[in-house]
Amino acid sequence: MFKKILIANRGEIALRVIRTCKEMGIKTVAVYSTADAESLHVRFADEAVCIGPAPSNLSYLKISNIIAAAEITNADAIHPGYGFLSENAKFSKICEEHDIKFIGASPDMISKMGDKATAKATMRAAGVPCVPGSEGIIKDFKECMKLAKDIGFPVMLKATAGGGGKGMRAVWKEEDLEPAWESARKEADASFGNDGMYMEKLIEEPRHIEIQIVGDSSGKACHLSERDCSVQRRHQKLTEETPSPFMTDTLRKKMGDAAVKAAEYIKYEGAGTVEFLVDKHRNFYFMEMNTRIQVEHPITEQVIDYDLIREQILVAAGVPISGKNYFPQLHSIECRINAEDPYHNFRPSPGKITNLHAPGGHGIRIDTHVYSGYTIPPNYDSMIAKLITTAQTREEAINKMKRALDEFVIEGIKTTIPFHRQLMDHPDYVEGNYTTKFMEDFKMKPQEEQA
Repeated sequence: MFKKILIANRGEIALRVIRTCKEMGIKTVAVYSTADAESLHVRFADEAVCIGPAPSNLSYLKISNIIAAAEITNADAIHPGYGFLSENAKFSKICEEHDIKFIGASPDMISKMGDKATAKATMRAAGVPCVPGSEGIIKDFKECMKLAKDIGFPVMLKATAGGGGKGMRAVWKEEDLEPAWESARKEADASFGNDGMYMEKLIEEPRHIEIQIVGDSSGKACHLSERDCSVQRRHQKLTEETPSPFMTDTLRKKMGDAAVKAAEYIKYEGAGTVEFLVDKHRNFYFMEMNTRIQVEHPITEQVIDYDLIREQILVAAGVPISGKNYFPQLHSIECRINAEDPYHNFRPSPGKITNLHAPGGHGIRIDTHVYSGYTIPPNYDSMIAKLITTAQTREEAINKMKRALDEFVIEGIKTTIPFHRQLMDHPDYVEGNYTTKFMEDFKMKPQEEQA
């Protein structure tokens, strides 16, 4: 087992990893930028190393600084969390070269599954259903137009190195294809330094349902059931739940089997997520694979009583998995609390938290790194907390979430708490009748009306 793990991340995920390490008797090293000196992950780790100024390209994305921090503290493993370098094949490879265990996918695995066009080709070979589309990267606009006509409109253009909705364009008719092609490529190049594009048939009324998997070094994999992530804004998830209200036992078995087949075909090691689009007829199609822990992993942990971070560490240390598939025994919902103003188009709201009161009680979990007096820097993702409720039924989990949101007080900044509170009362959400298009029609009620 590892003696000391450096967490190459910040905020609540760094704190989440530190907590499990402490329970396992493993020493921890936090890294931080100058903007994060007062973050709880810095305070709770056994050691902390400043790796640079606030901009992430000078700190959390600076591989040389992170490796140097691991070497001077004698860390024998690095946990990358999510975001930043968690799916960076070069970083995984450099860890290998420095004899530091990367608690995540191998460089080859990240390369195979991180590039979306390559991932689709790999999944087709594995026999996993894929959305009709290009076989690989589209070489020019002429090929793009031919493909679109062959597949049939509407189509979705996607950046092969994409993430977070960057470089994605839905195109409904032929005359809109060229401007979409040009703007998506420019955005992809600016965001990822790679303007490679591929195309898929646009699935109408889709649900975004993902399957959590874990694989070990012997090539054996298991699944831990599904999460429904369909409530999204600009391709960013806002809330997630498990089990999905759209799921049937038959569909769960089919999707679980497909995810395990995908993981075992590529001999995947570690925790990962196979993401699918599911149409209104419950046909499902592989979308992408995330070769890391997900933001929404706590709801899976809650419904099957399973520490996914602990499992990541064990698998990385060579401990085999049980091979058993897991199914939800309870219902769990996660709301991502962001420092954003939902009454003004979710604009960012960094600044100092002047007062914070966290909800409590049975079935409430909060993953956060913030506290009263903490200043949220403007440099990073706006998520400041994850509020998770767990109960026997979906109705109980929603009612518990309403109560918890009513108790959750964060003053000094704007947050998405009012949005989530209104969401929990929305008839379509309450009925479980939502798709990835849900937020296109969602309108915030005025503050005075809500009160």
